[in-house]
Amino acid sequence: MSIYQIPIASLQGSPALLNLVEGKVTLVVNVASACGLTPQYTALEQIHEQFAERGFSVVGVPCNQFMGQEPGTPEEIAEFCSSTYGVTFPLSEKVDVNGDARHALYAELTQKADSEAVDGDIRWNFEKFLVGRNGDVLARFSPMVLPDAPEVLSAIESALA
Repeated sequence: MSIYQIPIASLQGSPALLNLVEGKVTLVVNVASACGLTPQYTALEQIHEQFAERGFSVVGVPCNQFMGQEPGTPEEIAEFCSSTYGVTFPLSEKVDVNGDARHALYAELTQKADSEAVDGDIRWNFEKFLVGRNGDVLARFSPMVLPDAPEVLSAIESALA
């Protein structure tokens, strides 16, 4: 199933956020503003800008399920991301990525295993999923794998080719 068919609103409440990136190679990342991994926003913005002209986008998905590290309102999240990290990539509404209230997007994404054969529940903030132009999930990367790590950049390059 193409993830681009799954409805999810933007952080500002506009419907169908994924319509903005349909047909692009997309890195979907569950994000949080008060996490030790939050500085990954810098590299996420850099790769978003680096590959944008070739049909690539990052999509941040705020989630407050990991030690309450994304407690803000949509306005607070948007202001933090913009003023602290200069984020220009799309952000979705805040959702659950695990459990009974798991958003349909993450029900689809979490079927993909990473290079260590880990699939299922999201382990922590900043877990990354590379999605191809057709909406298929191509790769999954641990939260500890940086957005600009060689394996992520190589996977992006391959998907853009």
